[in-house]
Amino acid sequence: MSTDVSSTTETNSNHSLKQKGKRYTMELGDVTPHNIQQLKKLNQVVFPVSYNSKFYKDVLELGELAKLAYFQDIVVGGVCCRVDTTEGVRSLYIMTLGVLAPYRRYGLGSMMLRHILDRCEKDGNLESVYLHVQISNEDAIKFYEKFGFSVVEKKENYYKRIEPADAFVLKKILKKSEE
Repeated sequence: MSTDVSSTTETNSNHSLKQKGKRYTMELGDVTPHNIQQLKKLNQVVFPVSYNSKFYKDVLELGELAKLAYFQDIVVGGVCCRVDTTEGVRSLYIMTLGVLAPYRRYGLGSMMLRHILDRCEKDGNLESVYLHVQISNEDAIKFYEKFGFSVVEKKENYYKRIEPADAFVLKKILKKSEE
């Protein structure tokens, strides 16, 4: 999930992309009952795990924490997060963030992650952002490290029915807890 833009590509603030004389538009859109099936298809292609119907029902309630990424008006990526509260500490959990393979390295993953980090900043009361990444997914680990995430834990047998079954927990601290 690297988001480096090649030397023949440039981006500007309105999320349009120009490459070799062609202009592409990239934008984020809401997840709605009308496009939830597109998110479901995307996740089936991008992730080695399946998500149940409750996951998609819950996604419809996430508002700004669930977005679809469009490249030239085609859904090519998505992000879904939720706020977790444990012992009074609020953290954001990235449930999914993925882009179809042919559209990686255009900056869509970075655009989605920046959107989520901006939401965290606007909230102001989240201590951290975290997610699970399959231990063999080196591209994803490097992608998140560029944004200040670090591996904080290894969970053995986290995934069912996929190999390797282990996952790393990656975390980015947003604010220090006051003790």
